[in-house]
Amino acid sequence: MGKFKKIETSIEGVYVIEPTVFGDNRGYFMETYSKAEFEEIGLNYNFIQDNQSKSKKGVLRGLHFQKENSQAKLVRCLKGEVFDVAVDLRPGSKTYGKWEGVILSEENKKMFMIPRGFAHGFLVLSDSAEFTYKCDDIYNPNAEGGLAWNDKDVNIDWPLGDMKISDLLTSEKDSKWPSLAELKETDLFKNLEK
Repeated sequence: MGKFKKIETSIEGVYVIEPTVFGDNRGYFMETYSKAEFEEIGLNYNFIQDNQSKSKKGVLRGLHFQKENSQAKLVRCLKGEVFDVAVDLRPGSKTYGKWEGVILSEENKKMFMIPRGFAHGFLVLSDSAEFTYKCDDIYNPNAEGGLAWNDKDVNIDWPLGDMKISDLLTSEKDSKWPSLAELKETDLFKNLEK
């Protein structure tokens, strides 16, 4: 039996990954990534960069993509809890404009595999969260793109709990991304699958 379980979602190519966790009275041990083990479950990625962030409750990062150097991402939450979201922006996809979301936490140790061609973001649900992700292409600041986190057509059901919309904290840049309808009128994401 492999060390990782791949769970299908409602969007082709997007998976929840459950690692095998070995625990005892001392704590736990787990592998968080193995190229060979991932290939065994059909995930053939060449990750070249790892990123990490720390955010406080109510921080909403995203929804981000790159217009060039599109990135596949394997994401997980090291500390705390987040609601992680991927929105399908692949031209011609039968789930174009649809979203998939999952709770990632230090307790459940789940990971989210997001292929190229998606906008990605997350909302911090705990007092703070440390979040990490592997990428299969470089970060290109000149190719940044984004999708409005509150786009009414995409209609992401963010689990606010005791928070209100007014409590959410976004960067100035993230508060100004266009809607999906506005993106469709441009060629901003024509290279997302490349």
